[in-house]
Amino acid sequence: MAIWKKIWSYLRLKKDTENAGNANIRLMHGINKISIFLFLIGLIVLVTKCVS
Repeated sequence: MAIWKKIWSYLRLKKDTENAGNANIRLMHGINKISIFLFLIGLIVLVTKCVS
């Protein structure tokens, strides 16, 4: 259950005050969030196709 809390805290759209100074870090985190969202959407589509 702790892994879901870590994923949820990462995916929240709050500003990260620790890494606010470096634009490259912010861009990397934004790309990571997009890729996680796309992976979860693909996983949901895959599960719904397998079930039906």
